Amino acid sequence: MRAVMSLRLARITLREIKLGLQNPSEWSLFPIEERRVLLITLTDTDGVTTWSECSVDDRPTSSPETIDTAWLAITNWIGPRILGTSLGHPAEVDSLLDRGIQGHLAAKAAIEMGTWALWSERKGNSLARVLGGKNDTLLGGIVLAVQQTPSILVDQARHALSLGYHKITICIQPGADIEYLGAAREALGPEAPLAVDGMGTYSLEYADHLTDLCAYQPLLIEQPLAPGDLQQHAELQDRIGTSLCLDESITHVGTAEAMLSLGAGRIINVKASRVGGFSQAKAIHDLCQHHAMPAFCGSHFETGIGRAYSVALASLPHLRLPSDISPSTRYWREDTVTPKWEMTATGRMNVPITQTGLGVTVDVDMIDNHTVRTKTLVAP
Repeated sequence: MRAVMSLRLARITLREIKLGLQNPSEWSLFPIEERRVLLITLTDTDGVTTWSECSVDDRPTSSPETIDTAWLAITNWIGPRILGTSLGHPAEVDSLLDRGIQGHLAAKAAIEMGTWALWSERKGNSLARVLGGKNDTLLGGIVLAVQQTPSILVDQARHALSLGYHKITICIQPGADIEYLGAAREALGPEAPLAVDGMGTYSLEYADHLTDLCAYQPLLIEQPLAPGDLQQHAELQDRIGTSLCLDESITHVGTAEAMLSLGAGRIINVKASRVGGFSQAKAIHDLCQHHAMPAFCGSHFETGIGRAYSVALASLPHLRLPSDISPSTRYWREDTVTPKWEMTATGRMNVPITQTGLGVTVDVDMIDNHTVRTKTLVAP
């Protein structure tokens, strides 16, 4: 009789590194030259090791979580909860980490997704295949931060279009929206795949203003209102013709179900790190597929390690809309993996669906050279 495979984590090592940014002025009105990154290695009792990344910032700007809160949560609660526990399948980790530990979704995701990668290594299969992925390529997309002037944004959008991106998402906020999108639309023409992301900075008082914005035909308006305002998103969707896309509002499959029942949007941006890991992300994917709701794979400011997880998620069959995933060289002077994630001239990225695990090689020497602190947790 064939033995049932199980997984037991023996060791978790947290590692903070600092990496230099490529073109730092693109990322913010207040650019920084380097970025803090939280990487994690997970090792099972058979000595199999994989790398994971916690997709958080060093400040609570776009999420309550930060590198420091994630470090604390993994060290004190999440790591001890899972170390030494026998797992029959990585799908068990979601409920295991949910019991008695509120929030800390990105920290949970870094560990939960790492167990999926370990599982794929042990099975000799790709992470994409283990997740149920079917797509061997994905459509690349790019997100452009709010810029100081419309002309700077137009230059960036024009360059993105020349590289073949299938979606160009322009971040907007009150005071930097209609003029910016309008300038890009006028410069790039009616066929350019322009979308906008409100980053939760609007309220229903801006409904008429956002209606005016729709005259420039964005593909979608992502997260215009605060994440918790599902009812108000539903009211806004009733008032404008352009499809709303929810991002930060979707924290688990339950909020995706609420979005559907309220009519609070027509598209979902699926991010595993935002919902606690792959199990919830897959459930949201399946829900969207069942209800024929369009969806795409989002991304964060990740190194090549985190990008491997996003690419694997993007291989799921219903995530057909252009992703938010861009090549590594757009972000980093040096990256954590080889080969680097690249995009073809037709705007596609390859999914390493026939390779084992993450499908890339982690550059451990490079990471060692940029490490500023480490901590190892060991199973009792």
